Amino acid sequence: MSLSRGLAWSWLGLPEKLFLGSLAVGAACWAGGVGLAGQVLIWLVAAVLAVIVVGRGALRWSRILLWRLRNRLIVAYLFIAVIPLLLLLVMAQLGTWALTRQVGTYLLNAEMERRVTLLRETAARLATAPPADRAEAILRAGFLFRERFPGVEILVRDAAGKETRYPPEAGLEAPPVGFADRSGIIAKSGSFHLWAHQGTARTEVVIVMPVTRTFLAGLVPGIGDVTLRYFPDPSSQKSVRTLRLHPAIPGEQAPPPLAALDVPLLLRPLDWAVPWSVTVPIAIWDEPQAQETALLAMRSPISRILDVIFRLRPEESESDLLKVFYLAVALFVVVQILSAMLGISLTRSITSAVHELYEGTERVKEGDFAHRIPVNGHDQLADLGQSFNRMTANLEQLLISEKERQRLQAELEIAREVQSQLHPKALPGLGSLRLTSLCTPARMVSGDYYDFQAVSDHRLVMAIGDVAGKGISAALLMATLQSAMRSQLRHCMEASPQPEISTARLVANLNTQLHASTSPEKFATFFIGVYDDDSGLLHYTNAGHLPPVLFSRRGSERLEVNGMVVGAFPDVPYGESRLHLDKGDLLVCFTDGITEPENAYGEMYGEDRLIDLVRDNLHLPEAEIVNLIAESVQTWMGAQEQPDDMTLLLARKV
Repeated sequence: MSLSRGLAWSWLGLPEKLFLGSLAVGAACWAGGVGLAGQVLIWLVAAVLAVIVVGRGALRWSRILLWRLRNRLIVAYLFIAVIPLLLLLVMAQLGTWALTRQVGTYLLNAEMERRVTLLRETAARLATAPPADRAEAILRAGFLFRERFPGVEILVRDAAGKETRYPPEAGLEAPPVGFADRSGIIAKSGSFHLWAHQGTARTEVVIVMPVTRTFLAGLVPGIGDVTLRYFPDPSSQKSVRTLRLHPAIPGEQAPPPLAALDVPLLLRPLDWAVPWSVTVPIAIWDEPQAQETALLAMRSPISRILDVIFRLRPEESESDLLKVFYLAVALFVVVQILSAMLGISLTRSITSAVHELYEGTERVKEGDFAHRIPVNGHDQLADLGQSFNRMTANLEQLLISEKERQRLQAELEIAREVQSQLHPKALPGLGSLRLTSLCTPARMVSGDYYDFQAVSDHRLVMAIGDVAGKGISAALLMATLQSAMRSQLRHCMEASPQPEISTARLVANLNTQLHASTSPEKFATFFIGVYDDDSGLLHYTNAGHLPPVLFSRRGSERLEVNGMVVGAFPDVPYGESRLHLDKGDLLVCFTDGITEPENAYGEMYGEDRLIDLVRDNLHLPEAEIVNLIAESVQTWMGAQEQPDDMTLLLARKV
C-alpha cells in the first residue's frame, strides 16, 4: 500500500502537488476561522491551479488515447464530419431564423406600404377630380375598396364646406387643423386605422380604414399571427395612451386558423415559431403635431415563411416545392447516418492495414529485410502493403545505388578540379595590359570558356566562349574547344618566333574541327583577340558571342560581331576587326550568365545595367570591378538558384 502511494505521489507533477497543498491550506483556513479575504485568496489560487491541473491531465490522457490510429480516426471523424455537421445545422437554423425575420419584415412592410400608397394615390385623385365627376369618383373608389379595405370611409369637403361621404351614412369627420398631406397609420378613437389625407386650396380628402385582426391576417395570407401594438416612448412625459386594434367589422370574416404544414417528423423540432417586430410611426388624430410609435409584430413558424417563399402561385394552399425541399433535407439526414456506418466499417479496414504496416516497419528497423506483410484486397491500402514489400526487397539495391552515386559525386568533384586546372593561371601581365578573370559555374563543372596566352614578347591572345548547355556535356565541349585553340596557337608559335595570327582563320579552323567532331546540336559562341603591346592594336573575331564593351575616354561602345557561332555549320566565313587601346581603356568581356539572370518579376539584368555599373566604377581596380559585378548580379537574382555559368574577362591598358 505504501509503495503504491509513493508511486502515485511521484507521478504527480509540481502543479498537482501545489493544487493538493492549496486544498489542504484552504480547508485549514476554513476550519481555523481565517478571515474572508484570506479564504477568498486561497480558494482563488486553488481554482487557478485546478484549471492548470485539468489541462495537464487532459493533454496527458489525450496523448495516451490518441496513440492508437483507431482512436485518432474516431476523433478525426468527430472534427471532420460530426462537428461541422452540427455547426452546419446550427448555421442553417440560424440562417433560416434570420431569413424568416427578414422575409417576414419585407413582406409585411411591402404589403402595408402598398395599401397605404393605394389610399394616398386615391385621395390625390379625388382631390384633383372635377367637381362634376367627384361624386361618381367617390362611389367608384368605395366600390373598389370595399373588398380590400373593409370598413373604409371616405370624406371629401370642397371650399364651400360641402361634404361628400362614402358610404353615405359614414360618420367620418374632418381631422383637426394642422395635418398636411399625410398617409400611414393613425390612432383614432383609441384604435388603429390606415388613413390618407390630401388637401388642396379647394378640396380636402380624408380616407380612413380600421385596422382589424382580419385585415392584418390578410396582408400576407398564411404567414402567421400578425398584430399591431402601441409602443410608448419611455422618455415621454405624457401619459401612456391606450391604443388597440379595431374590433371586428360586422360582416367581416374572422381569419382562418393556421393549418399545420406537412413537415417531416425529423424536422419538426426545428420548426420554431419565430417572434419578431418592426416599429412603424403612427399619427394621433387629436394631436396633429404628435407622433408615436407602434410595433408591427408577428409570430410565424419557419415552415410558414419557407412555404411563402417556395409557393409558385398565391392561391396554392401549400407548396409542392417546399415538400421536395423537406424531402431533400430528410434524405440528407438519412445519408449522413448511412455514411457514419460506412465510415466505421472503413475505419476497421484502415486500422488493421496500418497495424500490419507498423509491425513490418518494426521488423525492418531491426534489419529483417526479408519480412513481408500480408496483403488483402485491391484498394490503395493493399497497394501500400505491396509497396512496402517491394520497398524491403529494393532496400539493398538502393544501398548499392547510393554507393554508386557517391562514387559519381566524387568523380564529378575530380572533374571540377581538372577543369579548374584547364583555366589559365594568373598572368603577371604583358607590357601595359592587365588581365582579370572570374568564372562561377552553375553546376559542378562549367560550360563557359576563357583563356589568355602570350604568343611572343609583345603579343597576347585572349579568348572567351560560351558552350551551349550546362553540366558534363558542356564541360567536355569546353575542353575540346580549349584544346583545339591552344593546339593552333602552339602550331603558330612553332612555325615562327614572331607569329602572325589571323583571328578569322583561327576561328574558321575551330569551327571546322568542332563541326566534324561533335553532334549538330553542339555549338559555342566564341570571341578571340590578339593584342600587340607595341602598337596598342587589338585584332579580334567575334563568332556569335555577346559583344564585349570597350570603356574609353569617348564613352562605352560595343565591339562588332564578325560571324555566327562555331560548330553549328561547316565552312562558315568569319571576319576580323581591329581597334586601338589607349591608356586607361578597359575591355569587358562576359557571357550571358552575367546579363540574362532574372529577378523575382521576370526582368533580366541586361547589358545596360552592366555598362552603367562599370562606368560608375571605372576608377576602381579590375578585381574590385569584377567583385562588384558578381555581387550586383547575385543581388538581382535574390535567393534564386544561379541559372547559368557566369564568366568575366577584363583587360585594361595602363
